Amino acid sequence: MEPAYYKRGSIQVWDFIRDQGLNFHLGNAIKYICRAGYKDSKVEDLKKAIHYLENELQYTLRESESIGPSNRVPARISGLELSFESTDSEMFDR
Repeated sequence: MEPAYYKRGSIQVWDFIRDQGLNFHLGNAIKYICRAGYKDSKVEDLKKAIHYLENELQYTLRESESIGPSNRVPARISGLELSFESTDSEMFDR
């Protein structure tokens, strides 16, 4: 049985992600947004969603604008200062 925090309304989050054809990073962002405040810390889940969205944005910018890997999206996006305790990807797989 799936945990209740992964079901919103009548659809499982993973079914929605699959139905929409989302990649790994966008799927994880959706997962953390949907479970924010239901499993662990809402703040931590939202930070994890932002982490995955930032990674997808960096990849998309490099692909669409031929930006080299040394150019990164700044940590300050739309006036929001982001600071993560750890960049260890293992933290984001919980």
